[in-house]
Amino acid sequence: MKFGVVVFPGSNCDRDVAYVTRDLLGQPTRMVWHQETDIADLDVVIIPGGFSYGDYLRCGAIARFSPVMQQVVEHAQKGKFVLGICNGFQVLTEAGLLPGVLTRNRDLHFICDRVALKVERTNLWTQAYTTGEVITLPIAHGEGRFYADAVTLAEIEDNRQVLFRYEGENPNGSLNNIAGICDRRGNVLGMMPHPERASDAMLGGSDGLKLFQGLLEKVAALA
Repeated sequence: MKFGVVVFPGSNCDRDVAYVTRDLLGQPTRMVWHQETDIADLDVVIIPGGFSYGDYLRCGAIARFSPVMQQVVEHAQKGKFVLGICNGFQVLTEAGLLPGVLTRNRDLHFICDRVALKVERTNLWTQAYTTGEVITLPIAHGEGRFYADAVTLAEIEDNRQVLFRYEGENPNGSLNNIAGICDRRGNVLGMMPHPERASDAMLGGSDGLKLFQGLLEKVAALA
């Protein structure tokens, strides 16, 4: 199985993700420069955190128009897997692959902390967790407040597209405590917390590794 990690000008978590997929999971991993237009060799595309194009205009608004993003959209439309983390989540909403939008944090401050998350579903990439399990992952964002209009929010909930919710304190004011959602098909996932930063016990926790392991199992089962 081959992973591709998209690199925009300003990405800064790309190598962190590659460390997990290549070194911890032992899977072939390719760094994909944002100007590339051929990603047919990839099974999974990951859009990492960072500050693509300096987060000018809106987070992810410029990255959405990078040449590679049309290929990512087509990749997703074929039912292949796409994971967007933090800035990657913002890019996926801007590209229309996920509903809603990420706006300025409630208190208008950049937040760098560890948060508790409740796992809402375990029949997608999250099968390595248990339903209702509370895990701990790092966050680092200034625009992580998930927002959607009432109709869209109701559809997200009715379709059970929420995979992760903030448990206890809501750090950024996200509606319904939403921390991570998938599309209706379940092959595109966006989340603000950073699982790649909690995938090695040497970094203080490994709760995030189960997400990547679950993704690996899911893709292998479909191969």
